Parts: sequence; C-alpha cells; structure tokens
Amino acid sequence: MLLVTKEIGIGLAVGLLLTTLAALLLKFAKGQQWLTDTWIQVPVAALAFGCFAAAQFLGGSGFIAAFSGGLLFGGLAKHHREELLRAAEGTGDSLALITWVIFGSAVVGQALGHFSWQILVYAALSLTVIRVLPVFVVLSGLGVSREGKLFMGWFGPRGLASIVFGVIVLNADLPNGGPIAMTVVCTIMLSILTHGVTANPWAKAYGARRRPAEGSAGE
Repeated sequence: MLLVTKEIGIGLAVGLLLTTLAALLLKFAKGQQWLTDTWIQVPVAALAFGCFAAAQFLGGSGFIAAFSGGLLFGGLAKHHREELLRAAEGTGDSLALITWVIFGSAVVGQALGHFSWQILVYAALSLTVIRVLPVFVVLSGLGVSREGKLFMGWFGPRGLASIVFGVIVLNADLPNGGPIAMTVVCTIMLSILTHGVTANPWAKAYGARRRPAEGSAGE
C-alpha cells in the first residue's frame, strides 16, 4: 500500500511540476512567435512523453503523471488549448494506430488458443450489462432517451484504456494475472468487432432520428 501511495505521489508531483514549467515556456515561446504551424504539433505530445518518462525514472507512476499533467495543462494553457490539442491530434491518432497494430500482431495470435468459456462469457457481459447498466442508472432523471442511454453505454470508453490496465496487471505480477490478461484481450477483441461493425450505421441512424425531434422542439 505504501509503495502504491509513493508511486501515485511521485506521479502527481512530476506531472504537476513539468506541466507548470511547460505551460510557462509555451506562453513565452508563443509571445516571441517561435511556434510555427509545424512545431506547434510537438509540445503536447512531448509533454505527455516527458511526464511519463520522468515519473517512471523516479519510481513513480507514469500514467498518473501524464494524466495529472494533462488536467493541469488544460487549465494553464486554456487560451491556446484548442490550438495545441488540435495540432497534436494527428500524433495521437498515429500512436493509437501503431498500438492497435502491435496489439493485433503480437498479442491476438498468441491469445486465441487460451480463451475459456468463462472468459468469453465475462467478456460478453462486460461489453453489455456491466457497462450499459451503470449508464442507465447515472443518467436516470436527466431527460436522456432510452436509445441515448443505450448509445452512450454501448460506445463508452474502450480499447486503449483496457490495454493500459492489462499491462499494469502483468507488470505487477499479480496472482492469476494470466487469466486476467486473457479476459482483457478477449474483451478488447470483441469490442473491436462489435463496436467497429455497429458504430457508423447506428451513429447515422441515431442522428437521423434525433434531428427531426430537436427541430420540432425548437419551433
């Protein structure tokens, strides 16, 4: 417990310190007009990597450092936030695609023969009841339609976050880490297939149904 607390503390300290320094430097560079359209794509990605690497080197949690740094950065650089994030969006998308390629080539092929029926059942439940039911409960009384709740529950956070947590479990060498990792892999694979197939058709159909309703409500 003390080790976990130490890792979180170091991660928070590193993230907040580096982000404050980065925000001050960016403000100065922006005032001097040193940031061109090319180089403005670099700061956000460099800050994320810097927070993660520094925290890991000091024995802290790189994920906590990057997350806390991002939260603080959104406040300190609020006047240029949209510009900086929009420029870094391409870098984020490219890294996400690389992650999926590595996941597919290095993990999926080795994991296919290790799925039990229990893992398959839990993965199916995780993508349906376990993730959709809390959304229905939280959004009750807010005037969100039943389809809207189902849409948000179905297309909630997925994929990359699960990979991160799976890696943390493996690195921690926890008991039953193997079955936990296989469950994560199975859930991600089912998510890629089911969400990938249903995303565009449902989004288009849902948007088409919502536009007339919003138009009539505004009249």
